[in-house]
Amino acid sequence: MMRVFIDGSAGTTGLRIRERLASRRDISLDVLSDGMRKDVSARRDSLNKADVAFLCLPDAAAEEAVSLVENPATVIIDTSTAHRVAGGWEYGFPELAGRRERIARARRIANPGCHASGFIALVEPLVRCGIVSRSARISAFSLTGYSGGGKKMIEEYARSGNDAEYLGGRQYALGQTHKHLPEMVAVCALESAPVFAPVIVPHFSGMETAVMLSGADVAGGMAAVAECYRSVYAGNGLVRYVEAGDLPPVLSSASLSGRDDMEVSVHGNDDRLVLVARFDNLGKGACGAAIQNMNLVIGAEETEGLVCA
Repeated sequence: MMRVFIDGSAGTTGLRIRERLASRRDISLDVLSDGMRKDVSARRDSLNKADVAFLCLPDAAAEEAVSLVENPATVIIDTSTAHRVAGGWEYGFPELAGRRERIARARRIANPGCHASGFIALVEPLVRCGIVSRSARISAFSLTGYSGGGKKMIEEYARSGNDAEYLGGRQYALGQTHKHLPEMVAVCALESAPVFAPVIVPHFSGMETAVMLSGADVAGGMAAVAECYRSVYAGNGLVRYVEAGDLPPVLSSASLSGRDDMEVSVHGNDDRLVLVARFDNLGKGACGAAIQNMNLVIGAEETEGLVCA
């Protein structure tokens, strides 16, 4: 039986992973008590005894946790931003070409960011297939449920009542310095960062990421994009391609709340294309992806314990 430790089990991501794993019979779950969860000695002991350790911590604490690991067999799955573009770390998005096998062998896995997951699922295959150039100037926006802001933001919304500031979408990171941009660029092999607009919306969880492209930047138009997605995502993990005609005319960012899968689709026309990824910021955007990566590492079914179509 695999021993799994969650370092940071009191936060939103850690709690959700803990809930998902609690009923698993193939693992032994190690969670420190409230009185011990910040004790460095206790954390070091649990990290080094674990077969797999999830880091659900702020960046600096995640870096500290890695420094405590001396056991070469311990697999680290870091859900923070700290190691997503770091050397020696595998980017944990199994649906991208060649990564599933590398994740299964890796000892250091960086879990993708939530906004980045939608962007990368839409853009990386197109760049790899030569449909979109690495030099393309891309624009994107992404709607996220407020749980993406963690406990503090969840409490803010619980207190907000009819405060107008919380009733609509709240755009942030307007200075184009969002922390997910480096991984978007690196994983998609882009030459420059996209113009990116993240928006917090007034529902607990769920995410919708949209990439806007000019037809002049898309070799082969909508048909080529659709065929690329069909090929890449056919029976591939938690991501699936959905024909635009099979979707409603209005797409909600909350539709896949509570699930761990992701749907991608292409809309518009050959002159102006809108690529859309819908998923849950706590599912494929965080906890579901982390558990998917763990399943690959321990040799379990990839979707074991996950909610998907």
